[in-house]
Amino acid sequence: MERVASIARHTEVELIVMRPEGVTQELPVCLALHGRGKGAGMFTELGVPKILTSLVNYQGVPPFAVVAVDGGDSYWVARDSDDDPQAMLTQDMPQWLGERGLVTNPFAVLGISMGGYGALNYASNPSGPAVALISPALFLSWPEAQERDVFANEQRWKDTDPLQNLSSFAGVSIGVWSGEADPFIDGARRLADKATNMRAVEFTPGAHDNAYWRKVLPEALKFVGRQIG
Repeated sequence: MERVASIARHTEVELIVMRPEGVTQELPVCLALHGRGKGAGMFTELGVPKILTSLVNYQGVPPFAVVAVDGGDSYWVARDSDDDPQAMLTQDMPQWLGERGLVTNPFAVLGISMGGYGALNYASNPSGPAVALISPALFLSWPEAQERDVFANEQRWKDTDPLQNLSSFAGVSIGVWSGEADPFIDGARRLADKATNMRAVEFTPGAHDNAYWRKVLPEALKFVGRQIG
């Protein structure tokens, strides 16, 4: 892990590059977007480096790197012009990846909780990267979204809400995993019902917590690996 200067966020952020053990060549990249109140280190705490090594070295998944970065707490959308995490991903990130010997155009993005909201925004064009969503924090109404005290107004939420902009990622391959006791399960179910390119859907016992995320991360990362190329 290291600190890098983000022009888009006007601050230094933590950047973590996770490669399969023993793999040194230039690798395609899956971005990893953390949940609210967390940072890039969330993914090392959940064991992503070990999972990635196991998938690539022992389960035949094509090699790729997972890259996590600090995105703040604004659901990975701009709170104001001085802090724009989406611009960080699209403008700052390619240079950071190239400097570290990685493919500069990520082929996939994985988001947990708030990171799921950001992942769908990042992939919001028909040729965008594949998306893996774990416990995505998706809202069914403005009052529910307003409680988070993140969006400047209702229109700003509507403009960035994935469930109201499904056509933006109509051609993007999507996988979603959510626990049946998750408070956001209804939003995840609506996405699974309405999105046109769902490739994996799994609703199983579990809550919105580390235990559930550790349980499903291997399958979500295996899904990501299948999207290479």
